[in-house]
Amino acid sequence: MCRNIRTLYNFDPPATNEEIYAASLQFVKKITGYNKPSKINEEAFNQAINEIAKVTSNLLKTLETSAEPRNREVESERARIRSAKRFGTR
Repeated sequence: MCRNIRTLYNFDPPATNEEIYAASLQFVKKITGYNKPSKINEEAFNQAINEIAKVTSNLLKTLETSAEPRNREVESERARIRSAKRFGTR
């Protein structure tokens, strides 16, 4: 899985449209192998991003959980700690 795609579900506040779009962009880049598509493929590339973002948004709105929403700051700190353990601190 692409490291740049982050979990978007069950956060308070919920994922923004920008976060959903960014994850969709990373997904399309990963599966196509393109960092930037050629002009001939640009429309299909952008259409795929928009469709995936729409489906993702609908998915996030319809999922249900009894778990408490996660806190973005706490999750960011946990990620920093994991990164420091994995790669060392600078």
